[in-house]
Amino acid sequence: MRRLFLLTSLVLSPLPSLAQGLVTERSISAALAAEAVAAAVESCAGRGHRVTAAVVDRSGVLKALLRADGAGPHTVSAAQAKAYTAVSMRANTSQILETVRTNPGASRLADVEGFLIVGGGLPIRVGDEVVGAIGVDGSPGGHLDDQCAEAGIARIRERLN
Repeated sequence: MRRLFLLTSLVLSPLPSLAQGLVTERSISAALAAEAVAAAVESCAGRGHRVTAAVVDRSGVLKALLRADGAGPHTVSAAQAKAYTAVSMRANTSQILETVRTNPGASRLADVEGFLIVGGGLPIRVGDEVVGAIGVDGSPGGHLDDQCAEAGIARIRERLN
């Protein structure tokens, strides 16, 4: 009987880590997301590349998407997948690609549903906190998509607070 009481009280007592109540998280606004995708598309257009840019919030949900005139239809899903991958892993997709190439234990990351592990996805940070991510697709190389994504973040950086 005593064991049953002890087991019941352990199961019914709240765990310290679960008893915190509500969680407050910061996430990128729709307005800043729209500005970031516009800046990324403009940056790539200035280099002669027709791309799509997507921004997702901290949970990976799409906040803004802009497809340049003439950008390939595949760039829409690719840009969103790059942003989703960057926010999920809290890392640049170019860095994730390098990890997959050099670490056999990470080789299956490409199999995660919704992930696209090529350059062009960057987390959007406020200090150490990831509040969203941007993905760009359509340039003739992931390093060029990275540059356009960086331009998108640079446009809004001072207003991330």
